[in-house]
Amino acid sequence: MTEPALLAEVWRGKFLESRHYGHAVIVDDTGQVVAAWGDPGRLIYPRSSAKMLQALPLVESGAADAAGLGAEELALACASHSAAEAHTGRVAAWLSGLGLDESDLRCGVQVPGDRRARAELRAAGAAPSQLHNNCSGKHSGFLTLNQHLGGGTEYIDPDHPVQRAVREAFEEMTGTESPGFGIDGCSAPNFVTSLEGFGRALARMANPGSLGGTRAAAAQRLVTAMMAHPDLVASEGRACTRLMRACSGQAALKTGAEGVFAAILPGKRMGVALKVEDGGTRAAEATVAALLVRLGVLERGNPAVRQFAQAEVRNRRDILTGHVHAAEALF
Repeated sequence: MTEPALLAEVWRGKFLESRHYGHAVIVDDTGQVVAAWGDPGRLIYPRSSAKMLQALPLVESGAADAAGLGAEELALACASHSAAEAHTGRVAAWLSGLGLDESDLRCGVQVPGDRRARAELRAAGAAPSQLHNNCSGKHSGFLTLNQHLGGGTEYIDPDHPVQRAVREAFEEMTGTESPGFGIDGCSAPNFVTSLEGFGRALARMANPGSLGGTRAAAAQRLVTAMMAHPDLVASEGRACTRLMRACSGQAALKTGAEGVFAAILPGKRMGVALKVEDGGTRAAEATVAALLVRLGVLERGNPAVRQFAQAEVRNRRDILTGHVHAAEALF
């Protein structure tokens, strides 16, 4: 087994305080690993960074078209949103168009990540709902597919037709049989694969013409929707949104819990997958920003790159106390 590689360092003043180690791969559309740090064979839960793969059956089945979904809904199907009105309003309208409502979701209640949304709930004396769950767009996609398939209400069950379709697409895209699954924060199954396998799937999304048929069209629509609506995939200020905007249509990016990050680069016909061993989001964001520079998608001096690959550490008085630096070997 290859040992984890240094991905990021945390400096406080002039002294090194912490280090983050992990694994990263760059894979081309032939399935070849063109660069790697750490162990490409590391088994991972891709968590929310796999939402593009989980949404493939929604589109290729014809369910998305039957429900009249557009690019905004497809972006939300791939999103880990912050529950701003731009997110929850669209999800509520989507469910209404299906003849469903918030009670049909199975993602669970979550306090909004968006500050304004939290303040508005407090002011109204209202409780958060499942619409505020960062995965409510993905689950609306599951419900749309479920209506098309005629399945039962518990669409998150691993043996449900929706999740069987998701697993089949996931394994075909990664090129390997998943050894198993865990239950994600939103209660849906999350299928295990190797980092290399996940990178392979992302590279195939980057060159959907290699997939052929309805899957090619589905992959193209999802990637295009994400790049067209980065604000719906995450939210203002967050890494997915900020870096996608900086890439100007050259990358679709998706974070995942526990230090996972994914990048789809259509112009390069490559996919990037990474996993931070300690689950640190700050290191995952620094690493993906550095790798975007390495691949020529962004300049090192770009403000978005500096925000994440040389992230400021500030204290409660807003005094600059240090930085989170991506490892130099990544650039």
